[in-house]
Amino acid sequence: MHPEAPSTTPAAAAASGGLTPEALYERLAARRFIFAGPCALESLELALDTAHAVREAAEAAGLFAVFKSSWDKANRTSLDGFRGPGLARGMEWLARIKQETGLPVVTDIHEPEQAKPVAEVADVLQIPAFLCRQTSLLLAAAQTGRVVNVKKGQFVAPWDMAPALDKLRSTGNRRILLTERGASFGYNNLVVDFRSLPIMQGFGVPVVFDATHSVQLPGGKGASSGGDRSFVPMLSRAAVAAGVDGVFLETHPDPDHALCDGPNSWPLDRLAPLLRDFAALWSLPYAS
Repeated sequence: MHPEAPSTTPAAAAASGGLTPEALYERLAARRFIFAGPCALESLELALDTAHAVREAAEAAGLFAVFKSSWDKANRTSLDGFRGPGLARGMEWLARIKQETGLPVVTDIHEPEQAKPVAEVADVLQIPAFLCRQTSLLLAAAQTGRVVNVKKGQFVAPWDMAPALDKLRSTGNRRILLTERGASFGYNNLVVDFRSLPIMQGFGVPVVFDATHSVQLPGGKGASSGGDRSFVPMLSRAAVAAGVDGVFLETHPDPDHALCDGPNSWPLDRLAPLLRDFAALWSLPYAS
């Protein structure tokens, strides 16, 4: 027997747009959604401009959007890598973005004690790929009652995400997503095995495809990671055609000058046509 689903605090009871965590999860489970935004919160102005553009592009394509950005990028290749504004300012900015755009927001946590304060603002708590097996972190995230998105580690087979789900579900929280973001293939390279999408959907949870981290070249530039954004459309369209529930995209108005993950970020001014492609593919009927 699992315990009762954890409740949220009054301050965190409702998601953006009046959606409770349960209603938000139901909306995500209905498919046709995107998580999109810059890798890290570089400035409030840039984040707000990007969030408004994401909402406009998603609405035009008939897709549900969640704004994504990180207040702290703890896993940087170099000590000098840009990490973000930190917890206090990051939550202030995300709260402002929610208020002004009406979009739910998703952001990462890296340590168990971060779960509660981040859940006061974020509608979806995201577990980074390298931390997908960290038991205390998974439990702390699930105990907030928020939707939890776990990125499958680059070193983990899709069927080996079942224990992570067991950890989360032990709290009574069933509002769980899993994300495919490529698997390590030799040095500084990732490949995507699209079989992982239906395998993880077989666990009874919605699955997201991370289109931009899947084209990353980890550590490929020595002091930072590289990437090749030219493959983003092909991989993301393939995932949608394969029946994935949602797509994760890092997007930036000037990727070549982004402070984090620029080489694999998708240009914001090219987001709308890509989302129209997703909508068209999601609308195709498939023979059973």
